[in-house]
Amino acid sequence: MSARLIRAVAPLAVLAAAVIALSGCSGQVQNRANATPPHVVTIEGPITDHDADLLSASWAGWEKANHITILYTGTPDFESGIATEAQQNNAPDLAIFAQPGIINALAQRGYLQSLPASVKTNVTKNFPAIWASYTTTGGTNYAAPLLASVNGWVFYSPKQFAKWGVTVPKTWSDLLALTKQIQSATGAAPWCDGFSVGAESGENGVNWIADLVLRQDGPAVYDQWVNHQIPFTDKRIAKAFDDVSQILLNPGYVNAGIGGVASINTATTPRVASALESGQCALTHQPSSFVNQLTTASGKQASIGPDGDYWAFPLPPITAGTTPVTGGGYFVSAFSDSADTIKVQQYLSSSSWAISRVKLGGAISPDLSLPASTDATPLEQASTRLLQDKHTIFRFDAADLMPAVVGSGTFLTGMVDWVKGTPTKQVLATVNQSWAN
Repeated sequence: MSARLIRAVAPLAVLAAAVIALSGCSGQVQNRANATPPHVVTIEGPITDHDADLLSASWAGWEKANHITILYTGTPDFESGIATEAQQNNAPDLAIFAQPGIINALAQRGYLQSLPASVKTNVTKNFPAIWASYTTTGGTNYAAPLLASVNGWVFYSPKQFAKWGVTVPKTWSDLLALTKQIQSATGAAPWCDGFSVGAESGENGVNWIADLVLRQDGPAVYDQWVNHQIPFTDKRIAKAFDDVSQILLNPGYVNAGIGGVASINTATTPRVASALESGQCALTHQPSSFVNQLTTASGKQASIGPDGDYWAFPLPPITAGTTPVTGGGYFVSAFSDSADTIKVQQYLSSSSWAISRVKLGGAISPDLSLPASTDATPLEQASTRLLQDKHTIFRFDAADLMPAVVGSGTFLTGMVDWVKGTPTKQVLATVNQSWAN
């Protein structure tokens, strides 16, 4: 799932069990109009802690004006537990999902309501058509976009770039040349990265691969890949791994301020931020939420911008002039068709709600009607401009579109194994076999 919404993924065994359970039965769409007190709408999702507080704050004024109470419950295990709740006829009125694949699985088994006409109108009017395609199954859309994220930012220090006399690269080959320039200027590895994120360890590696597949082979091949219309062992996917290896598996290029290549698997995001802050690391490939980790070397709040302590550029394309971007987001689906539920769902798909939320900071919206100036920070504004630029080639996070056993399982563990030294061919074969099974 903030500028990049942290994707909450349950432990593989739990999530796999939920998916297996779903595959064996179908359910009836619930009418929960009388399941909760009048004018109370329940919502569950993976958004927790401070982000959950901001979510509640975003609709507080609307609740009061419309005499509807929204009760939100956030949990990191949401996307495994929601399948069980649906089967037990105990689902919330609305749910916030980060993984379209789970929405489609629940919809195919009759648990979700199709979008009401008023919500469908908002989705058609406010959002890029591709977002609706992610949650449409059998010709029916079951979710409305809520928030967005942009992956693939390369963070750096503008002051260091000026000192070394280097500039932001325009292509992938320029990026490799820049890496070599910095190494020559400093005598040290330019890059730092960390895959250690508990159950999501390996996600940064997954993002690297997705970014390269989109940049090298374009959206058509990317779509075929995430839908398994080409195997994971396809030579184009192998090439993406080979190209990423020029940085991540190169002991001369990583892992600055932390250790060697092997330390990527043990390094956390805060550890990577610390390496960048100390000046030991010059470049790191991260989602936009990485700004929340950054302070100055003295521990003060860092300034983020072209002339700030840190700034970022999108991972460059293979060919100059194109703008491929991967990202993620949240969607809202309904288990209930009560009048109050529909009213809340309509509000959450509106530009009014999007403006309320993004002004609070830490989030961006895929709503095309919102000007970038609505966003609270320079990087969020830059992310919104990317999403809204007609030249941007946007694709949703690959892992979130793949079956859970792959996107939340073997793809993640495969990246960890790859850093440990497992050959690319073996990693790809293992992931491909899990998909086939």
